Amino acid sequence: MADKHSEKNNKGKTGSNANVPKKKPGLLIYVPAFCSLIGTLMLLVVIAAALPLTVPNFMGYDVYNVVSGSMEPTIPIGSIIYVKDTDPADIKSGDIIAFKSGDSVIMHRVKENKVVEGTFVTKGDANEAEDMNNVPYDDLIGIVVRHIPILGQLLILFGSTFGRICMVCFAACGALLNILGGRFRDELRYEREEELERERLLAEAMKKKEELKKEENDGTG
Repeated sequence: MADKHSEKNNKGKTGSNANVPKKKPGLLIYVPAFCSLIGTLMLLVVIAAALPLTVPNFMGYDVYNVVSGSMEPTIPIGSIIYVKDTDPADIKSGDIIAFKSGDSVIMHRVKENKVVEGTFVTKGDANEAEDMNNVPYDDLIGIVVRHIPILGQLLILFGSTFGRICMVCFAACGALLNILGGRFRDELRYEREEELERERLLAEAMKKKEELKKEENDGTG
């Protein structure tokens, strides 16, 4: 009777071990993906903000920020303009040009190109009268080929020391989140491999125990 009771208890323990519910990973499994996603988005924001200001320089364009409203509503304040070096003789009436005026850069529309005199007659779209002084060819920077509203604020940001530090820190945080996401992912993978190994060893131990029990029963019989 004692042997039968012990066998019954062992069987019950074996069954309870086999039916132990597996530990659910919970929300922790989403942490690596979340870190990588946020980090990637932060890096993309920095890249997207820098591209309109840096790539055109490599393509031969000068980039300027519009700070006055003399060309509104065509080109509003806060826009960035892309200026391309152009032969003064090729400038036509109606073109928008950028030119030097003392220490400033002015962007106005050409009303007349006086090729013989080597000057431009210019006027701001928002101004009622033409500019008082004609613009010499030597002061020409180039023709305005494109403008993008609002992005001029980015030029101010990247042009300041504080803005550069902020963008570098923002990009560094994005890179750090990507690194942390990779570390978390590796740690979860390692824990999962350990769990699978424990389950495999437990299954082998249970199988061996069953085989020994079967051998004992066969020997008793």
